[in-house]
Amino acid sequence: MSDPLPILPEGWPLPANPYNPLCWVVGEPDIGSGCWIGAFTLLDGSGGLRVGQGCNLSSGVQILTHSSMRRTVTERRWPNVDRRPTVLGEYCFVGTNAVVLMGSTIGHHSVIAAGAVVREGSTFPPYSLIAGNPAVWKKTIDPEEMLELAQAQAAVGRTQLTPYNK
Repeated sequence: MSDPLPILPEGWPLPANPYNPLCWVVGEPDIGSGCWIGAFTLLDGSGGLRVGQGCNLSSGVQILTHSSMRRTVTERRWPNVDRRPTVLGEYCFVGTNAVVLMGSTIGHHSVIAAGAVVREGSTFPPYSLIAGNPAVWKKTIDPEEMLELAQAQAAVGRTQLTPYNK
């Protein structure tokens, strides 16, 4: 990270982490270099979390590696918290308030749209646009097309990227 993190006041309610003072980090996730992690995110490394280098996780994102659902509905007759590793490939973008549930694997250079809910155990190939609740594959992303669109829009003073609306 290039910007220094602010010093947190005594008694701050979230454990300190090297990513964002307003991010809740559980366990020891493996976060690649050059990632940007927004405020109010939850990174659950308790079951094994890998976030590839260069990813951007927008505010409110939740990436989970555990579930206590079975333990709860069985009135703890199933005593365990279920855990499965979750993997986010390199250079992925995760939109605001998206949720990625345990055991999911997202291929490199993919986009998870804002508000999407990636179901437990889902797998998506590289360069995927993933959206919806439940999240589904929408299309293959072409980074060169996105770059050309951004350059053309910048040339005429527009900054709004809309590669998803084609």
